[in-house]
Amino acid sequence: MGQPPRKGRRTSPRIVLVHTATFRQARQFVPAIIPLVAATGFGGGTTTVVWLVAGVTLLSLATAALSWWRFTYADGPASVVVTRGLLSRSVRTVPNDRIRGVEVEAGPLHRVFGLVRVRIDAAAGAADKDEELVIDGVSRAEGDRLRATVLTHRSTTPLAEDAEPEPEEEFARFDNRWLLYAPLLGSYLAVPFAAVGALFRLAQELPERFRPDLDGVHVSGVQALAIVLTAALVILVMGSVIGAAVVNWRFRLTRRGGSLIAARGLVTRRHTELEIDRIRGWTLAEGLGMRWVRAARVSALVTGLGDAARRGQLLPLGPRAEARALGVRLVADPGPLVRHPPAARRRRIVRALVAGLLVSAAGAVATPLLGWWWLLALGVALVVLGVPIGLGRYASLGHAAREGSFAVRSGWLVREQAVLQRRAVVGWQVRQSPFQRRAGLASVTACVGAGRGGYTAVDMAAEDVAAFAAAASEAWAEGLRPVIAPGV
Repeated sequence: MGQPPRKGRRTSPRIVLVHTATFRQARQFVPAIIPLVAATGFGGGTTTVVWLVAGVTLLSLATAALSWWRFTYADGPASVVVTRGLLSRSVRTVPNDRIRGVEVEAGPLHRVFGLVRVRIDAAAGAADKDEELVIDGVSRAEGDRLRATVLTHRSTTPLAEDAEPEPEEEFARFDNRWLLYAPLLGSYLAVPFAAVGALFRLAQELPERFRPDLDGVHVSGVQALAIVLTAALVILVMGSVIGAAVVNWRFRLTRRGGSLIAARGLVTRRHTELEIDRIRGWTLAEGLGMRWVRAARVSALVTGLGDAARRGQLLPLGPRAEARALGVRLVADPGPLVRHPPAARRRRIVRALVAGLLVSAAGAVATPLLGWWWLLALGVALVVLGVPIGLGRYASLGHAAREGSFAVRSGWLVREQAVLQRRAVVGWQVRQSPFQRRAGLASVTACVGAGRGGYTAVDMAAEDVAAFAAAASEAWAEGLRPVIAPGV
């Protein structure tokens, strides 16, 4: 029997000020307050606004103080216990051996008050926020102590004065020159793209007196379009670079004992710790633009880790060679990928041409009847582009297996190669459509308890499925052989 957690602790009282300023607890009451205020018939004017602001602020202060008073946490050698709730009390206990990762983050207001937020991930691959323990409002020292304790399962007593600190080994460090890759990564373009749309909408809504006087300026339609496109492109590029810098500022990945610690962030500083023993593999992701400059990002596949796309990142952006070298340090690369048979290439090309052929057929009918020549032109363009797209999709396919690990790769817009340990596999799923069966192909998925739960070798030769599954896991996978049709 493990020892029970020690007596519950409270977070710092300073967190009340942070939650008051952000209206964290009071937000749930706002939908009820608005119709109430409207029903009372308060008059307009400065006095009403002041009273409303003061009332909402006092409500936020009261709810933040009550939440702080009713929240306690306790950690021990066996488990972590969090108790919270205003009217309905909630007690959640998570054994230490079920904890998958710990993240310590400090937003702008937290940093002003010297506080951090500790997220303890105890999920089994779920992305639900309720699957994590959040201890909000402890000091930096207490956050570091929690992070070290719950993952290493050590006693919470402080180290002896003569004890040597654990050695730290640097795995990766972000080079600011890599920010130039950011415009090629879709996730960093989302925010500036939305900003461009908001600016266009704002320009349309501006009153006439705030719009610049362009009566004396003569600009043709082509020139105006060029100016708008250039401005939008500049905003997108600069916004993506700035966004990448804010998120990944001073990124550093280190190994301390049996854990990997990733630190990053300019406005919100995050420290994420992962147990190496729970890492079952890694993924190398390359977008279409990133492949042009040989850039990639690498993430760890950790058993039961929620929000793995962010928390499992080992290198958010960098040269492909460096990203691959980092992954190989955790799980060995099984070697060169085996290309899939020519039937897979034909299948990729045919599937890429289907949309273009359908649009072309519709355009051939609509052009003489409705004069929609543009529909026919669009279909022809899709057919022409379908061949290189199909070839690109085929070139992304591949698989490999060697003692200890295996790899599968697929994707075109985002090519992803997953490398996993053999022990990560908990089962196999094989799918064969009638067209695949006729072509002698099959898609086999390795079911694992990490990452997104399954990684697929698409359109590989059906006769190779059983041998690949056995080499990538154990001999029990040979049982797939009788159920796979090699073709007709």
